[in-house]
Amino acid sequence: MLDDFLIRAGLAGVGLTLATGPLGSFVVWRRMAYFGDATAHAAILGVALSFGLGMPLYAGTLLVALTMAVAVTRLSNRGQSMDTVLGVIAHSALAFGLVAASFIPGLRVDLSTFLFGDILAVGRGDVAVIWGGSALVLGLLLWRWQRLLTATVNEELAQASGIEPERERLVLTLALALTVAVAIKIVGALLIAALLIVPAAAARRLARSPEGMALWAVVMGSLSVLLGLWASLTWDTPGGPSIVAASAVLFALSCLLRARA
Repeated sequence: MLDDFLIRAGLAGVGLTLATGPLGSFVVWRRMAYFGDATAHAAILGVALSFGLGMPLYAGTLLVALTMAVAVTRLSNRGQSMDTVLGVIAHSALAFGLVAASFIPGLRVDLSTFLFGDILAVGRGDVAVIWGGSALVLGLLLWRWQRLLTATVNEELAQASGIEPERERLVLTLALALTVAVAIKIVGALLIAALLIVPAAAARRLARSPEGMALWAVVMGSLSVLLGLWASLTWDTPGGPSIVAASAVLFALSCLLRARA
């Protein structure tokens, strides 16, 4: 018989992969890995803001993640070097978040939870928020799927078809910020980007179509969650890092399978 906390952890992790699978595919296709990492790092500032102002955790994290994502998008559109902008904002936001957290005694103790996640501590309310947020992200991506895909493949073709690439980038930016906000309690700010990228990278070697890759990314992400939870309970390892480690193993296996095919 499975314990309630383990069932909640599994439901939360699998629910999150419904968003990270298809969104991670776009992150891989558009080479936005650093962008996702920067948005996730900024989430620590959102955690400090939430505790300092007495806001709900997810609300503060989402607010900062959205601000970060929109700011980077605007600056990059003005001709600023994307790598430079991401590097400056990501590390600055993380540093300010850690400094702000040091002034909040209760947060200082639990800071590792938000850096590396604590999936085994999620409650029923967290599961509801995660599934709700993932449903919003998935619905947004399904609604804009063809437009997003066209803009990803060829921006000139997208413009000729009446699609505004900047608007589609903004859609991905909003989806990424929402995903970061709901994922922070599962894998933590430092590992969110890995959960987006690694399962999608593994799925890329198995899929034959964009839709197939998104579906395989969900499958790989779900397997990573379940295997990571099993490893965490078996060897008493941290839940978030165990999930990412499991996804890395699945990626290596997908490379071997592709090599033998």
